[in-house]
Amino acid sequence: MQSNTNFDSKAQVFARNIYGTTKGRIRLAVLQRDIDELLASLPDDRPLRILDAGGGFGPLSQPLAALGHQVVLCDLSGEMLALAREQVEEKGILSQFEFIHAPIQSLTVEDVGQFDLVLCHAVLEWVEDQATLLGCLQALLHDGGHLSLMFYNRDGLLYHSLVMGHFDYVYADLVKKRRQKLTPGWPCRPPQVYDWLQALGFVITTRSGVRVIHDYMVEKRIKVEQADEVIAMELAHAKQEPFMHLGRYIHVLAKKIAKHPANE
Repeated sequence: MQSNTNFDSKAQVFARNIYGTTKGRIRLAVLQRDIDELLASLPDDRPLRILDAGGGFGPLSQPLAALGHQVVLCDLSGEMLALAREQVEEKGILSQFEFIHAPIQSLTVEDVGQFDLVLCHAVLEWVEDQATLLGCLQALLHDGGHLSLMFYNRDGLLYHSLVMGHFDYVYADLVKKRRQKLTPGWPCRPPQVYDWLQALGFVITTRSGVRVIHDYMVEKRIKVEQADEVIAMELAHAKQEPFMHLGRYIHVLAKKIAKHPANE
């Protein structure tokens, strides 16, 4: 039995408190930049078949659908999917979408086929058995396909807790006595995620930090008053060490390498 987090009753909260803020704009800017670079590197410009796994209302897959790509949007929350359907219908791209109301782990190649690109953003940290989820995503990709994975970075959470002086939280191994509604239950250690991906036959092609500056800024007003400049600085430093691994999230693009019979 998989332990997943369902965001029914929180669809509007996510839209407002995450994607309606500077931090949400940073998230989308970094993801969009990395995926645009991936698409530009592909050998042809044919429409892709894309799985948005745990994609909520599809803030990133909607623009991809508008480019002509076909999207299967899967989410555990019926409310998120209803919001997605409403938005894509308003944009006239409903024909580019298929909606699946189910856990990601229930998807099989027999039922949904395989994909050229799988998006899985801010999902891994809400799932208890993370290695199994990654294995499911790998199976749903064509050989040579790409995984866009963004996960909540435990190292960034630890560093933020230290600089904020939240030492009780550090002593408690980053476990709160009462979990906040939008605080992930299973933040990820980047080396562990990279090891899982390598074991599954992926080669990491891109790594970016998300919110490498924003969450550590002392002058809070700058986040609002100079939001465009903050986003530009985030993009300029997202792929640079040491900033990359201080991001509250890490975005990874990884390519699934075909297995040759001699190596099986």
